[in-house]
Amino acid sequence: MLLAENLTKKYGDQIALNSLNLNIKAGEIFALLGQNGAGKTTTINLFLGFIKPTEGELKINGISVVENAQETKKYVAYIPETVMLYPNLTGVENLKFFSSLAGFQYSTEELDAFLTKAGLQSTAHHQNLGGYSKGMRQKVGIAIAIAKQAKVLLLDEPTSGLDPKASNEFSQILKELATDGTAILMATHDIFRAREVATHIGIMKEGHLVSVINANTISANELEELYLQTV
Repeated sequence: MLLAENLTKKYGDQIALNSLNLNIKAGEIFALLGQNGAGKTTTINLFLGFIKPTEGELKINGISVVENAQETKKYVAYIPETVMLYPNLTGVENLKFFSSLAGFQYSTEELDAFLTKAGLQSTAHHQNLGGYSKGMRQKVGIAIAIAKQAKVLLLDEPTSGLDPKASNEFSQILKELATDGTAILMATHDIFRAREVATHIGIMKEGHLVSVINANTISANELEELYLQTV
């Protein structure tokens, strides 16, 4: 679902991403770890088509992002560190608006069901987002991905600022989406959350993907030690 081949991004003489090779299949969760400036967000932005690669190729569902950016966006949902929604609209109204932009029309009952599947308590569905916590807004973002029938979910620091309970709930939802066949790429600083939720973990340093680990083969403490040795 997500493919990068020799993906490179340069800004003048500065190399933000250096010959990245990545292959994420449906149902996999790939967590990118690394310090600020390691290339994590650059990778996400390249797949989103926000910036163009200097060299290499990237595809979503077999379609070139560079040549067919609008087509690839049909398959993708994006959740940044801070989900941008309309605070004067309710959860249901936000979901209705953003799903309609993607060409979907749902009944109120269907919208409620998407929000429930995303883990948002029913009492909040018809309340304005201005009173939502960050974790609740993240769940609306997940509901939008579900309503869009997104095959790919791109996440940039999604658990930053969440309390442990909200972070754990968010991780469980990601696992459920992966079980349903969604391919997930997540940039994060949270080593222990990455170990808990991901199927594969990549460690980045200065634009290079220096390690790729099957999450089942390493403990959280071992991952932390490897990360500290790497960066």
